[in-house]
Amino acid sequence: MEFRRINDLPPYVFAAIDGLKAAARREGRDVIDMGFGNPDLPSPQVAVDKLAEAAQNPRNHRYSSSKGIPKLRQAAAALYLRKFGVTLDPETEVVSTIGAKEGLSHLMWVLLNEGDSAIVPSPSYPIHIYAPLFAGAQVHQVRMVDPSTQGEEALSPGDSFFAGLVEQWENAWPKPRVIIASFPHNPTTACVDLAFMQRLVDFALEHEVVVVHDFAYADVGFDGYEPPSILQAKGAMDCAVELYTLTKSFSMAGWRSAFMVGNPEIVAALTKLKSYLDYGTFQPIQIASIVAMNEAPDYPAEICAIYEQRRNALCDGLNRIGWDLVPPMGTMFVWAPIPEPYKEMGALEFSKFLVTEADVATSPGVGFGPGGDGHVRFALIENEQRIAQAIRNLRKALPKLA
Repeated sequence: MEFRRINDLPPYVFAAIDGLKAAARREGRDVIDMGFGNPDLPSPQVAVDKLAEAAQNPRNHRYSSSKGIPKLRQAAAALYLRKFGVTLDPETEVVSTIGAKEGLSHLMWVLLNEGDSAIVPSPSYPIHIYAPLFAGAQVHQVRMVDPSTQGEEALSPGDSFFAGLVEQWENAWPKPRVIIASFPHNPTTACVDLAFMQRLVDFALEHEVVVVHDFAYADVGFDGYEPPSILQAKGAMDCAVELYTLTKSFSMAGWRSAFMVGNPEIVAALTKLKSYLDYGTFQPIQIASIVAMNEAPDYPAEICAIYEQRRNALCDGLNRIGWDLVPPMGTMFVWAPIPEPYKEMGALEFSKFLVTEADVATSPGVGFGPGGDGHVRFALIENEQRIAQAIRNLRKALPKLA
């Protein structure tokens, strides 16, 4: 039987690691799982309490609105004004999505068609690559540099990406209609400043292309770095939309609460499509999300501080055992080049090796596209004590680093 949209999907390489991890645990081994970026920190208690309260009200059990209830969109607009100084009209420039992945995937359906194309970073969070493909479009990948291995004279991650973007644009035909970006970047952790966002917006305006910015790690910046919103750039509302999610910022991964903001025509297009596809997130979740944004505005900073402590513990430990890398400035990940003595193994085999020999699970970089081979990604989802144990395990399993 033929399944048209999934026939060309490659094997899910993360499944190989999941299988080894499950087998090890059946044997009674204590696997320290730093593979899947699934937040372990609790959601704000005020949101949990409001969810329980709202779920008791039968009126909230009915269909909601695919656009999001008005107070949710108002809370999103208030968050953007408070955090980024960006003014949004809750009626025309905000739409609720059932998580950022749902929003981005369905957005591609209204922006792209067969014969169109999009520019996407490589390596990349998989849905950034596959959402345009699901819509029938082609994908032109722009190589992301590894910010942990660049010398002082090398291009910054933003400069490198922009140079690759210009090259892809000049060589592509037909010209791409969409640029997908995501900073701080998963998996490479690359970070950019507002000047980069302005360059991206200026390029998009000049070439009449739409920029879709997945802002998953909007609140996860370290060492004083504050990730910029693309909507802070002049002219962005004419060409860009941004996806903001409560997943990482408020540690509300399973709630599937997010929204897309920006250009009103694009917001209206996604809203129209979603009106045919869904009735929105369960209303008690929307109500609890409002409370999280309005009554727990400092929670993202608390979450970020914990991730920063974990980043320090992991990066200091890896450097101490001879696995040299530069700590990332953002995201809840560490993108680690495979150490030279083990580099020839490739990302998948090295990740398998770490599970079987060190009881440490990571994500193989090749799972994020061919540009990710030669790296593994650590997720900061274990506490500092477990991270210390992982470092001890890695020291024993990687004697060539000594």
